[in-house]
Amino acid sequence: MTTNPTSTTDPADAGTPARAGRREWTALGVLMLPLLLVSMDVSVLYFATPAISADLRPSGTQQLWIFDVYGFVLAGLLLTMGSLGDRVGRRRLLLMGAAAFGAASLLAAYANSAETLIAARAVLGIGGATLMPSTMGLLRTMFADPAQRAKAIGMWSGVMTGGIALGSVMSGVLVEHFWWGSVFLVNLPAMALLLLLGPVLLPESRNPAPGRFDWLSVPLSLAAVLPVVYGLKEIPSEGWNPGYAVSITVGLLFAALFVRRQRTGASPLIPPALFRGHGFTPSLVLTLVSAFGMMGSAVFTTQYLQSVLGKSPLEAALWSLLPSVLIGVAGPVTAQLVQRGVPRGHVVACGFAVSAAGYVLLALVGTDSLWLVLAAAGVLACGAVMVMSQLTDLAMSAAPAERAGTASSLLETGTEFGGALGMAVLGSIGTAVYRHAMPAAAPAEARETLGGALADAARLPGRTGESLLATAREAFTSGMRGAAVAGAVVLVLAAVGAALTLRRTEAGRK
Repeated sequence: MTTNPTSTTDPADAGTPARAGRREWTALGVLMLPLLLVSMDVSVLYFATPAISADLRPSGTQQLWIFDVYGFVLAGLLLTMGSLGDRVGRRRLLLMGAAAFGAASLLAAYANSAETLIAARAVLGIGGATLMPSTMGLLRTMFADPAQRAKAIGMWSGVMTGGIALGSVMSGVLVEHFWWGSVFLVNLPAMALLLLLGPVLLPESRNPAPGRFDWLSVPLSLAAVLPVVYGLKEIPSEGWNPGYAVSITVGLLFAALFVRRQRTGASPLIPPALFRGHGFTPSLVLTLVSAFGMMGSAVFTTQYLQSVLGKSPLEAALWSLLPSVLIGVAGPVTAQLVQRGVPRGHVVACGFAVSAAGYVLLALVGTDSLWLVLAAAGVLACGAVMVMSQLTDLAMSAAPAERAGTASSLLETGTEFGGALGMAVLGSIGTAVYRHAMPAAAPAEARETLGGALADAARLPGRTGESLLATAREAFTSGMRGAAVAGAVVLVLAAVGAALTLRRTEAGRK
Protein backbone atom coordinates (compact mmCIF):
# COMPACT_ATOMS: atom_id res chain seq x y z
CA MET A 1 0.00 0.00 0.00
CA THR A 2 1.31 3.41 -0.92
CA THR A 3 0.35 5.98 1.66
CA ASN A 4 -0.59 9.45 0.57
CA PRO A 5 0.85 11.75 3.24
CA THR A 6 -1.91 14.29 2.75
CA SER A 7 -4.85 11.88 2.60
CA THR A 8 -7.98 13.01 4.39
CA THR A 9 -10.32 10.13 3.68
CA ASP A 10 -10.32 6.46 4.59
CA PRO A 11 -9.93 4.10 1.63
CA ALA A 12 -12.24 1.70 3.43
CA ASP A 13 -15.05 4.10 2.75
CA ALA A 14 -14.76 3.81 -1.03
CA GLY A 15 -14.53 0.52 -2.91
CA THR A 16 -12.22 -2.34 -1.96
CA PRO A 17 -9.87 -1.30 0.84
CA ALA A 18 -6.15 -1.49 0.14
CA ARG A 19 -4.08 -3.71 2.40
CA ALA A 20 -1.37 -2.27 4.61
CA GLY A 21 2.22 -3.19 3.83
CA ARG A 22 5.55 -3.27 5.61
CA ARG A 23 5.63 0.50 5.96
CA GLU A 24 2.31 0.65 7.83
CA TRP A 25 3.23 -2.20 10.18
CA THR A 26 6.58 -0.56 10.88
CA ALA A 27 4.76 2.70 11.60
CA LEU A 28 2.48 0.81 13.99
CA GLY A 29 5.54 -0.39 15.90
CA VAL A 30 6.76 3.19 16.16
CA LEU A 31 3.35 4.28 17.46
CA MET A 32 3.30 1.52 20.08
CA LEU A 33 6.36 2.87 21.91
CA PRO A 34 4.86 6.22 22.96
CA LEU A 35 1.52 4.52 23.61
CA LEU A 36 3.23 2.09 25.98
CA LEU A 37 4.99 4.93 27.79
CA VAL A 38 1.80 6.98 28.14
CA SER A 39 0.03 4.03 29.76
CA MET A 40 3.06 3.26 31.93
CA ASP A 41 3.14 6.83 33.25
CA VAL A 42 -0.18 6.17 35.01
CA SER A 43 1.62 3.82 37.42
CA VAL A 44 5.28 4.78 37.08
CA LEU A 45 5.37 6.65 40.42
CA TYR A 46 4.16 3.70 42.52
CA PHE A 47 7.65 2.95 43.87
CA ALA A 48 9.33 6.27 43.15
CA THR A 49 7.11 8.22 45.57
CA PRO A 50 9.14 7.46 48.75
CA ALA A 51 12.39 8.58 47.07
CA ILE A 52 10.71 11.72 45.73
CA SER A 53 9.34 12.49 49.20
CA ALA A 54 12.77 12.14 50.78
CA ASP A 55 14.42 14.35 48.16
CA LEU A 56 11.83 17.09 47.48
CA ARG A 57 9.96 16.94 50.82
CA PRO A 58 6.50 17.75 49.41
CA SER A 59 3.57 18.46 51.70
CA GLY A 60 0.78 15.88 51.89
CA THR A 61 -1.29 17.84 49.37
CA GLN A 62 1.66 18.29 47.03
CA GLN A 63 2.39 14.56 47.15
CA LEU A 64 -1.18 13.78 46.12
CA TRP A 65 -0.93 16.22 43.22
CA ILE A 66 2.39 14.75 42.10
CA PHE A 67 0.72 11.37 41.86
CA ASP A 68 -2.72 12.36 40.51
CA VAL A 69 -2.27 15.42 38.29
CA TYR A 70 -1.12 13.37 35.29
CA GLY A 71 -4.28 11.24 35.22
CA PHE A 72 -6.60 14.18 35.85
CA VAL A 73 -5.14 16.33 33.06
CA LEU A 74 -5.08 13.34 30.71
CA ALA A 75 -8.75 12.52 31.33
CA GLY A 76 -9.84 16.14 31.16
CA LEU A 77 -8.19 16.94 27.82
CA LEU A 78 -8.88 13.76 25.81
CA LEU A 79 -12.06 15.14 24.23
CA THR A 80 -10.41 18.43 23.34
CA MET A 81 -7.30 16.84 21.85
CA GLY A 82 -9.23 14.27 19.86
CA SER A 83 -11.29 16.99 18.22
CA LEU A 84 -8.24 19.24 17.74
CA GLY A 85 -6.34 16.44 15.99
CA ASP A 86 -9.20 16.00 13.54
CA ARG A 87 -8.86 19.70 12.68
CA VAL A 88 -5.13 20.43 12.61
CA GLY A 89 -3.93 16.96 11.58
CA ARG A 90 -3.41 13.89 13.72
CA ARG A 91 0.23 13.41 12.79
CA ARG A 92 0.99 17.06 13.51
CA LEU A 93 -0.69 16.89 16.91
CA LEU A 94 1.02 13.58 17.68
CA LEU A 95 4.47 15.03 16.98
CA MET A 96 3.70 18.17 18.98
CA GLY A 97 2.53 15.98 21.86
CA ALA A 98 5.66 13.82 21.62
CA ALA A 99 7.88 16.91 21.82
CA ALA A 100 5.92 18.18 24.87
CA PHE A 101 6.02 14.74 26.49
CA GLY A 102 9.78 14.48 26.00
CA ALA A 103 10.48 17.98 27.30
CA ALA A 104 8.23 17.44 30.33
CA SER A 105 9.94 14.10 31.05
CA LEU A 106 13.31 15.85 31.11
CA LEU A 107 11.95 18.58 33.39
CA ALA A 108 10.40 16.01 35.73
CA ALA A 109 13.59 13.96 35.92
CA TYR A 110 15.62 16.92 37.17
CA ALA A 111 12.92 18.73 39.13
CA ASN A 112 14.35 20.39 42.25
CA SER A 113 11.04 21.22 43.91
CA ALA A 114 7.60 19.70 44.35
CA GLU A 115 6.03 22.58 42.42
CA THR A 116 8.28 21.93 39.41
CA LEU A 117 7.48 18.22 39.45
CA ILE A 118 3.73 18.89 39.65
CA ALA A 119 3.97 21.28 36.68
CA ALA A 120 6.02 18.73 34.71
CA ARG A 121 3.49 15.97 35.45
CA ALA A 122 0.68 18.26 34.27
CA VAL A 123 2.49 18.86 30.96
CA LEU A 124 3.01 15.10 30.68
CA GLY A 125 -0.76 14.75 30.99
CA ILE A 126 -1.27 17.28 28.20
CA GLY A 127 1.18 15.37 26.00
CA GLY A 128 -0.46 12.07 26.83
CA ALA A 129 -3.89 13.47 25.92
CA THR A 130 -2.56 14.34 22.45
CA LEU A 131 -0.82 10.99 21.92
CA MET A 132 -3.63 8.59 22.78
CA PRO A 133 -6.41 9.70 20.36
CA SER A 134 -3.87 10.62 17.68
CA THR A 135 -2.41 7.10 17.61
CA MET A 136 -5.84 5.52 17.21
CA GLY A 137 -6.90 8.09 14.60
CA LEU A 138 -3.77 7.38 12.56
CA LEU A 139 -4.27 3.66 12.95
CA ARG A 140 -7.75 4.08 11.46
CA THR A 141 -6.17 5.77 8.42
CA MET A 142 -3.24 3.37 7.96
CA PHE A 143 -5.23 0.14 8.19
CA ALA A 144 -8.14 0.40 5.78
CA ASP A 145 -8.58 -3.37 5.46
CA PRO A 146 -11.02 -4.46 8.24
CA ALA A 147 -9.12 -7.65 9.09
CA GLN A 148 -5.79 -5.86 9.36
CA ARG A 149 -7.35 -3.03 11.34
CA ALA A 150 -8.86 -5.50 13.81
CA LYS A 151 -5.45 -7.12 14.31
CA ALA A 152 -3.75 -3.74 14.78
CA ILE A 153 -6.38 -2.60 17.28
CA GLY A 154 -5.95 -5.86 19.19
CA MET A 155 -2.25 -5.11 19.52
CA TRP A 156 -3.06 -1.51 20.52
CA SER A 157 -5.40 -2.73 23.29
CA GLY A 158 -2.84 -5.21 24.60
CA VAL A 159 -0.13 -2.55 24.78
CA MET A 160 -2.44 -0.14 26.59
CA THR A 161 -3.48 -2.74 29.19
CA GLY A 162 -0.01 -4.20 29.71
CA GLY A 163 1.68 -0.82 30.02
CA ILE A 164 -0.05 0.02 33.30
CA ALA A 165 1.26 -3.18 34.94
CA LEU A 166 4.72 -2.75 33.45
CA GLY A 167 5.02 0.85 34.67
CA SER A 168 5.01 -0.05 38.36
CA VAL A 169 7.60 -2.79 37.91
CA MET A 170 9.88 -0.59 35.83
CA SER A 171 9.70 2.16 38.44
CA GLY A 172 10.68 -0.28 41.20
CA VAL A 173 13.67 -1.63 39.27
CA LEU A 174 14.92 1.81 38.22
CA VAL A 175 14.55 3.37 41.67
CA GLU A 176 16.40 0.43 43.20
CA HIS A 177 19.41 0.86 40.89
CA PHE A 178 19.31 4.57 39.95
CA TRP A 179 17.72 7.78 41.24
CA TRP A 180 14.00 8.52 41.03
CA GLY A 181 14.36 10.81 37.99
CA SER A 182 15.34 7.81 35.87
CA VAL A 183 11.69 6.72 35.68
CA PHE A 184 11.07 9.78 33.49
CA LEU A 185 14.24 9.64 31.39
CA VAL A 186 13.21 6.31 29.82
CA ASN A 187 10.58 8.28 27.89
CA LEU A 188 13.16 10.23 25.91
CA PRO A 189 14.47 7.57 23.46
CA ALA A 190 10.94 6.55 22.41
CA MET A 191 9.83 10.13 21.88
CA ALA A 192 13.01 10.92 19.93
CA LEU A 193 12.38 7.88 17.71
CA LEU A 194 8.80 9.02 17.10
CA LEU A 195 9.92 12.55 16.20
CA LEU A 196 12.56 11.14 13.84
CA LEU A 197 10.51 8.45 12.07
CA GLY A 198 7.00 9.88 12.41
CA PRO A 199 7.26 12.40 9.54
CA VAL A 200 8.60 9.63 7.27
CA LEU A 201 6.32 6.70 8.14
CA LEU A 202 3.07 8.23 9.35
CA PRO A 203 0.46 9.65 6.97
CA GLU A 204 -1.15 12.99 7.74
CA SER A 205 -4.93 12.90 8.07
CA ARG A 206 -7.51 15.43 9.13
CA ASN A 207 -11.11 16.43 8.65
CA PRO A 208 -11.25 18.31 5.31
CA ALA A 209 -14.19 20.44 6.48
CA PRO A 210 -13.87 20.77 10.27
CA GLY A 211 -15.71 24.04 10.81
CA ARG A 212 -14.79 26.51 13.52
CA PHE A 213 -13.27 25.18 16.72
CA ASP A 214 -15.72 25.54 19.62
CA TRP A 215 -13.49 27.03 22.31
CA LEU A 216 -16.33 27.33 24.84
CA SER A 217 -16.75 23.55 24.83
CA VAL A 218 -13.19 23.10 26.10
CA PRO A 219 -13.74 24.52 29.63
CA LEU A 220 -17.18 22.90 29.71
CA SER A 221 -15.66 19.48 28.99
CA LEU A 222 -12.99 20.00 31.64
CA ALA A 223 -15.61 21.10 34.18
CA ALA A 224 -17.67 18.02 33.33
CA VAL A 225 -14.90 15.41 33.40
CA LEU A 226 -12.53 16.48 36.18
CA PRO A 227 -14.94 16.79 39.15
CA VAL A 228 -16.59 13.45 38.38
CA VAL A 229 -13.31 11.59 37.92
CA TYR A 230 -11.88 13.22 41.05
CA GLY A 231 -14.88 12.29 43.20
CA LEU A 232 -15.04 8.72 41.93
CA LYS A 233 -11.31 8.12 42.40
CA GLU A 234 -11.24 9.48 45.96
CA ILE A 235 -14.23 7.50 47.25
CA PRO A 236 -12.49 4.07 47.42
CA SER A 237 -9.69 5.36 49.68
CA GLU A 238 -11.52 8.04 51.66
CA GLY A 239 -15.11 6.77 51.69
CA TRP A 240 -18.29 8.65 50.86
CA ASN A 241 -18.46 12.21 52.13
CA PRO A 242 -20.43 15.32 51.14
CA GLY A 243 -17.42 16.91 49.41
CA TYR A 244 -17.08 14.09 46.90
CA ALA A 245 -20.83 13.96 46.35
CA VAL A 246 -20.81 17.69 45.59
CA SER A 247 -17.85 17.25 43.23
CA ILE A 248 -19.63 14.54 41.25
CA THR A 249 -22.88 16.54 41.18
CA VAL A 250 -21.12 19.66 39.90
CA GLY A 251 -19.42 17.60 37.20
CA LEU A 252 -22.73 16.08 36.11
CA LEU A 253 -24.33 19.53 35.90
CA PHE A 254 -21.52 20.75 33.64
CA ALA A 255 -21.86 17.53 31.65
CA ALA A 256 -25.50 18.43 30.99
CA LEU A 257 -24.42 21.89 29.82
CA PHE A 258 -21.72 20.33 27.64
CA VAL A 259 -24.21 17.97 26.00
CA ARG A 260 -26.62 20.83 25.38
CA ARG A 261 -23.81 22.83 23.78
CA GLN A 262 -22.94 19.92 21.48
CA ARG A 263 -26.56 19.47 20.41
CA THR A 264 -27.21 23.13 19.68
CA GLY A 265 -23.81 24.49 18.57
CA ALA A 266 -23.04 25.18 14.92
CA SER A 267 -19.64 23.42 15.08
CA PRO A 268 -19.66 21.14 18.15
CA LEU A 269 -16.60 19.56 19.69
CA ILE A 270 -18.43 16.18 19.71
CA PRO A 271 -20.86 15.98 16.77
CA PRO A 272 -24.15 14.27 17.81
CA ALA A 273 -24.18 12.49 14.42
CA LEU A 274 -21.22 10.43 15.65
CA PHE A 275 -23.53 8.54 18.02
CA ARG A 276 -25.85 7.56 15.17
CA GLY A 277 -23.21 5.36 13.52
CA HIS A 278 -24.15 1.67 13.67
CA GLY A 279 -22.55 0.25 16.79
CA PHE A 280 -20.82 3.37 18.08
CA THR A 281 -23.04 4.10 21.10
CA PRO A 282 -23.25 0.44 22.24
CA SER A 283 -19.47 0.19 21.91
CA LEU A 284 -18.99 3.29 24.05
CA VAL A 285 -21.32 2.04 26.80
CA LEU A 286 -19.93 -1.49 26.83
CA THR A 287 -16.34 -0.19 26.89
CA LEU A 288 -17.23 1.79 30.01
CA VAL A 289 -18.63 -1.38 31.64
CA SER A 290 -15.52 -3.39 30.74
CA ALA A 291 -13.27 -0.72 32.29
CA PHE A 292 -15.57 -0.81 35.34
CA GLY A 293 -14.76 -4.50 35.80
CA MET A 294 -11.06 -4.24 35.03
CA MET A 295 -10.19 -1.34 37.34
CA GLY A 296 -12.68 -2.40 40.01
CA SER A 297 -10.66 -5.55 40.62
CA ALA A 298 -7.34 -3.70 40.74
CA VAL A 299 -8.44 -1.90 43.93
CA PHE A 300 -8.32 -5.24 45.73
CA THR A 301 -5.64 -7.34 44.06
CA THR A 302 -2.83 -4.84 44.64
CA GLN A 303 -3.75 -4.46 48.32
CA TYR A 304 -4.18 -8.22 48.70
CA LEU A 305 -0.68 -8.98 47.46
CA GLN A 306 0.93 -6.45 49.78
CA SER A 307 -1.27 -6.19 52.88
CA VAL A 308 -2.77 -9.69 53.08
CA LEU A 309 0.08 -11.83 51.70
CA GLY A 310 2.77 -9.49 53.06
CA LYS A 311 4.69 -9.02 49.80
CA SER A 312 6.98 -6.02 49.44
CA PRO A 313 5.86 -3.44 46.87
CA LEU A 314 8.44 -4.63 44.32
CA GLU A 315 7.59 -8.30 44.94
CA ALA A 316 3.90 -7.52 44.51
CA ALA A 317 4.59 -5.68 41.25
CA LEU A 318 6.70 -8.54 39.89
CA TRP A 319 4.03 -11.10 40.76
CA SER A 320 1.40 -8.90 39.13
CA LEU A 321 3.31 -9.12 35.84
CA LEU A 322 2.41 -12.80 35.45
CA PRO A 323 -1.23 -12.15 34.47
CA SER A 324 0.02 -9.68 31.86
CA VAL A 325 1.62 -12.53 29.89
CA LEU A 326 -1.84 -13.65 28.80
CA ILE A 327 -2.83 -10.15 27.69
CA GLY A 328 -0.39 -10.13 24.78
CA VAL A 329 -2.16 -13.02 23.05
CA ALA A 330 -5.77 -12.18 23.90
CA GLY A 331 -6.19 -9.37 21.35
CA PRO A 332 -4.72 -11.12 18.28
CA VAL A 333 -6.53 -14.40 19.07
CA THR A 334 -9.81 -12.51 19.38
CA ALA A 335 -9.22 -10.83 16.02
CA GLN A 336 -8.63 -14.26 14.45
CA LEU A 337 -11.96 -15.51 15.81
CA VAL A 338 -13.83 -12.63 14.20
CA GLN A 339 -11.98 -13.07 10.91
CA ARG A 340 -12.99 -16.74 10.83
CA GLY A 341 -16.64 -15.80 10.94
CA VAL A 342 -17.53 -15.84 14.64
CA PRO A 343 -20.10 -13.03 15.12
CA ARG A 344 -18.60 -10.04 16.89
CA GLY A 345 -21.48 -9.92 19.36
CA HIS A 346 -20.71 -13.49 20.43
CA VAL A 347 -17.02 -12.70 20.85
CA VAL A 348 -17.70 -9.62 22.98
CA ALA A 349 -20.28 -11.50 25.06
CA CYS A 350 -17.72 -14.28 25.54
CA GLY A 351 -15.15 -11.69 26.64
CA PHE A 352 -17.51 -10.37 29.29
CA ALA A 353 -18.20 -13.94 30.40
CA VAL A 354 -14.45 -14.61 30.68
CA SER A 355 -14.03 -11.48 32.81
CA ALA A 356 -16.97 -12.58 34.96
CA ALA A 357 -15.22 -15.95 35.41
CA GLY A 358 -12.20 -14.03 36.67
CA TYR A 359 -14.39 -12.43 39.31
CA VAL A 360 -15.82 -15.84 40.23
CA LEU A 361 -12.26 -17.05 40.87
CA LEU A 362 -11.64 -13.93 42.96
CA ALA A 363 -14.75 -14.76 45.02
CA LEU A 364 -13.12 -18.07 46.01
CA VAL A 365 -9.94 -16.50 47.38
CA GLY A 366 -8.84 -17.08 50.96
CA THR A 367 -6.20 -15.27 52.98
CA ASP A 368 -3.37 -17.36 51.46
CA SER A 369 -4.30 -17.77 47.79
CA LEU A 370 -1.50 -16.21 45.72
CA TRP A 371 -1.92 -18.35 42.62
CA LEU A 372 -5.69 -18.12 42.66
CA VAL A 373 -5.53 -14.32 42.79
CA LEU A 374 -3.03 -14.23 39.92
CA ALA A 375 -5.18 -16.61 37.88
CA ALA A 376 -8.26 -14.47 38.56
CA ALA A 377 -6.43 -11.31 37.50
CA GLY A 378 -5.15 -12.96 34.32
CA VAL A 379 -8.56 -14.32 33.31
CA LEU A 380 -10.23 -11.00 34.03
CA ALA A 381 -7.65 -9.06 32.01
CA CYS A 382 -7.92 -11.44 29.05
CA GLY A 383 -11.67 -10.95 28.97
CA ALA A 384 -11.24 -7.18 29.12
CA VAL A 385 -8.82 -7.19 26.17
CA MET A 386 -11.20 -9.39 24.18
CA VAL A 387 -14.00 -6.93 24.81
CA MET A 388 -12.11 -3.68 24.36
CA SER A 389 -10.24 -4.68 21.21
CA GLN A 390 -13.48 -5.63 19.44
CA LEU A 391 -15.50 -2.69 20.72
CA THR A 392 -12.73 -0.27 19.72
CA ASP A 393 -12.64 -1.79 16.24
CA LEU A 394 -16.43 -1.60 15.95
CA ALA A 395 -16.58 2.01 17.14
CA MET A 396 -13.72 3.17 14.92
CA SER A 397 -15.26 1.41 11.91
CA ALA A 398 -18.62 3.05 12.63
CA ALA A 399 -17.10 6.54 12.97
CA PRO A 400 -16.37 8.58 9.83
CA ALA A 401 -12.66 8.67 9.01
CA GLU A 402 -12.62 12.46 9.40
CA ARG A 403 -13.83 12.05 13.01
CA ALA A 404 -11.41 9.26 13.97
CA GLY A 405 -9.61 11.33 16.62
CA THR A 406 -12.86 12.47 18.22
CA ALA A 407 -14.22 8.92 18.26
CA SER A 408 -11.03 7.61 19.86
CA SER A 409 -11.07 10.32 22.52
CA LEU A 410 -14.67 9.45 23.42
CA LEU A 411 -13.78 5.79 23.88
CA GLU A 412 -10.77 6.65 26.04
CA THR A 413 -12.78 9.10 28.14
CA GLY A 414 -15.41 6.38 28.62
CA THR A 415 -12.63 4.06 29.77
CA GLU A 416 -11.49 6.65 32.33
CA PHE A 417 -15.03 7.07 33.65
CA GLY A 418 -15.64 3.33 33.75
CA GLY A 419 -12.41 2.68 35.63
CA ALA A 420 -13.12 5.40 38.19
CA LEU A 421 -16.70 4.16 38.62
CA GLY A 422 -15.53 0.57 39.10
CA MET A 423 -13.06 1.59 41.79
CA ALA A 424 -15.72 3.70 43.54
CA VAL A 425 -18.60 1.20 43.47
CA LEU A 426 -16.74 -2.06 44.04
CA GLY A 427 -14.34 -0.35 46.44
CA SER A 428 -17.30 0.90 48.48
CA ILE A 429 -18.85 -2.58 48.58
CA GLY A 430 -15.57 -4.05 49.76
CA THR A 431 -15.16 -1.37 52.41
CA ALA A 432 -18.72 -1.88 53.69
CA VAL A 433 -18.19 -5.63 54.05
CA TYR A 434 -14.82 -5.06 55.72
CA ARG A 435 -16.28 -2.69 58.31
CA HIS A 436 -19.18 -5.05 59.01
CA ALA A 437 -16.80 -7.99 59.50
CA MET A 438 -14.48 -6.16 61.92
CA PRO A 439 -15.42 -6.60 65.59
CA ALA A 440 -16.74 -3.60 67.49
CA ALA A 441 -13.94 -4.01 70.05
CA ALA A 442 -11.25 -3.35 67.42
CA PRO A 443 -9.57 0.10 67.41
CA ALA A 444 -11.47 2.73 65.41
CA GLU A 445 -8.72 3.13 62.82
CA ALA A 446 -8.54 -0.63 62.30
CA ARG A 447 -12.30 -0.78 61.69
CA GLU A 448 -11.99 1.78 58.88
CA THR A 449 -9.35 0.28 56.58
CA LEU A 450 -6.90 -2.60 56.34
CA GLY A 451 -4.05 -0.06 56.29
CA GLY A 452 -5.28 1.30 59.62
CA ALA A 453 -5.41 -2.22 61.03
CA LEU A 454 -1.83 -2.89 59.95
CA ALA A 455 -0.68 0.28 61.70
CA ASP A 456 -2.61 -0.56 64.88
CA ALA A 457 -1.38 -4.17 64.89
CA ALA A 458 2.23 -2.99 64.71
CA ARG A 459 1.71 -0.96 67.87
CA LEU A 460 0.00 -3.72 69.88
CA PRO A 461 1.99 -6.31 71.83
CA GLY A 462 2.44 -9.95 70.84
CA ARG A 463 -0.65 -12.06 70.23
CA THR A 464 -3.00 -9.09 70.50
CA GLY A 465 -1.47 -7.49 67.43
CA GLU A 466 -1.32 -10.81 65.58
CA SER A 467 -4.98 -11.48 66.32
CA LEU A 468 -6.04 -8.04 65.08
CA LEU A 469 -3.97 -8.50 61.94
CA ALA A 470 -5.46 -11.91 61.17
CA THR A 471 -8.98 -10.59 61.74
CA ALA A 472 -8.39 -7.56 59.50
CA ARG A 473 -6.91 -9.69 56.71
CA GLU A 474 -9.88 -12.05 56.83
CA ALA A 475 -12.29 -9.07 56.83
CA PHE A 476 -10.54 -7.53 53.82
CA THR A 477 -10.66 -10.85 51.95
CA SER A 478 -14.36 -11.11 52.73
CA GLY A 479 -14.85 -7.60 51.34
CA MET A 480 -12.94 -8.56 48.19
CA ARG A 481 -15.14 -11.63 47.78
CA GLY A 482 -18.29 -9.54 48.18
CA ALA A 483 -17.11 -7.01 45.59
CA ALA A 484 -16.14 -9.88 43.26
CA VAL A 485 -19.66 -11.27 43.38
CA ALA A 486 -21.05 -7.83 42.50
CA GLY A 487 -18.52 -7.45 39.69
CA ALA A 488 -19.40 -10.87 38.28
CA VAL A 489 -23.11 -9.98 38.24
CA VAL A 490 -22.44 -6.72 36.38
CA LEU A 491 -20.29 -8.47 33.77
CA VAL A 492 -22.77 -11.31 33.22
CA LEU A 493 -25.48 -8.71 32.57
CA ALA A 494 -23.07 -6.95 30.22
CA ALA A 495 -22.51 -10.24 28.36
CA VAL A 496 -26.24 -10.62 27.82
CA GLY A 497 -26.57 -6.97 26.79
CA ALA A 498 -23.66 -7.28 24.35
CA ALA A 499 -25.09 -10.40 22.72
CA LEU A 500 -28.48 -8.73 22.19
CA THR A 501 -27.30 -5.22 21.27
CA LEU A 502 -24.46 -6.15 18.96
CA ARG A 503 -26.58 -8.75 17.18
CA ARG A 504 -29.01 -5.98 16.26
CA THR A 505 -26.08 -3.73 15.33
CA GLU A 506 -24.61 -6.33 12.99
CA ALA A 507 -28.01 -6.93 11.43
CA GLY A 508 -28.37 -3.17 10.85
CA ARG A 509 -24.99 -2.96 9.14
CA LYS A 510 -25.85 -5.67 6.59
